[in-house]
Amino acid sequence: MGAALPLGDPAPADGALPEDIRIDGEADFGAYLHVPFCRVRCGYCDFNTYTATELRGARQDQYADEVLREIDLAVNVLGARGALRPASTVFFGGGTPTLLPAGDLARMLHGVREAFGLADGAEITVEANPDTVTDAVVSRLAEAGVNRMSIGMQSSVPHVLRSLDRTHTPENVARAVEAGRAHGLDVSVDLIYGAPGEGLADWRASLETAIALEPEHISAYALIIEEGTKLHRQISRGEVPAPDDDLQADMYELADAALAGAGYDWYEVSNWSKGTEHRSRHNLAYWRNQDWWGFGPGAHSHVAGLRWWNAKHPAAYAQRLAAGESPAVGTERPDAEARLLEAVLLESRIRDGLDLSKLPADARQAVAGLIADDLVEPSAAIRGRLVLTLRGRLLADAVVRALTA
Repeated sequence: MGAALPLGDPAPADGALPEDIRIDGEADFGAYLHVPFCRVRCGYCDFNTYTATELRGARQDQYADEVLREIDLAVNVLGARGALRPASTVFFGGGTPTLLPAGDLARMLHGVREAFGLADGAEITVEANPDTVTDAVVSRLAEAGVNRMSIGMQSSVPHVLRSLDRTHTPENVARAVEAGRAHGLDVSVDLIYGAPGEGLADWRASLETAIALEPEHISAYALIIEEGTKLHRQISRGEVPAPDDDLQADMYELADAALAGAGYDWYEVSNWSKGTEHRSRHNLAYWRNQDWWGFGPGAHSHVAGLRWWNAKHPAAYAQRLAAGESPAVGTERPDAEARLLEAVLLESRIRDGLDLSKLPADARQAVAGLIADDLVEPSAAIRGRLVLTLRGRLLADAVVRALTA
């Protein structure tokens, strides 16, 4: 059911933004719509998701209407500040968005379009579990305006899928990709490496399978063991081995070489695309700390340096909206030191790099040592950008520590 929400100040019941924040009405704006429902809980997952037995009165068939209420709230809040802007990106994440009827997703997207408008060429993404993707579902989504689908493949090897508690088959992944392509959607597939029992040969097989599907975009994430998950408990009891850092490093290097050889360029530590036009613009907005409103239980938002987050449980989220209140339960405004740390953490991960002028003088002096250690590209540093080398991507945490010590 997800990690605990962060500490912060109480959010106002009406959702109003502080009068003293300055909102750039010309800046890009994104909408994230969280769908917190899953058929089963994967053993590694700590996202804010709920199976049918965990809903405590919340109803999937009423969920679209609840999100539409929050969209109305957002219009009032942003409109009061003259800060309504067309959405440059819309992202349905989860959970399993495609567990809802495609018509419900279409209604939510229509709500965003009516409330904010959509910028020309807006990127509209739906995450999808392969088991829930059919040609009819994709057809309805494409008709509604969805133009990108991110498919949770994770692996093509059955024993690896079982270790992650994934229920889909590799065949369903291929069918989902074909359906997306048939209806003109950009397709991304997500992979995870370092699962218990996964060897380098298994990982190579998954990469080869993903590349053969010819998606426009591939994400590859190292398995992280989150406290409170089933997999964490299994490792704590000695039932399965913990991920091996050296093996995961080998897997990352294999992925980068295989994807580069197939025409994919890395643009964020865990993401590769065929050309800049197929990068995930919504995720880039997070890494660049742009503005977005997160709709749904546990969703986080950011506008002009202010952050807030919603009640986690779908029932609590619905109750607050039914009472005419904002679903937000906490808010914070990071200070200059926290904003710098965040910029280093996020912007150093992307191919475009971190603007070195954002760093204080002592941190800029550390860059020479990072170049000497082959962690940072020297030519980019000369141009005033900090861009990680392959070795630097493997040791990104060490780079952040050096710049923020």
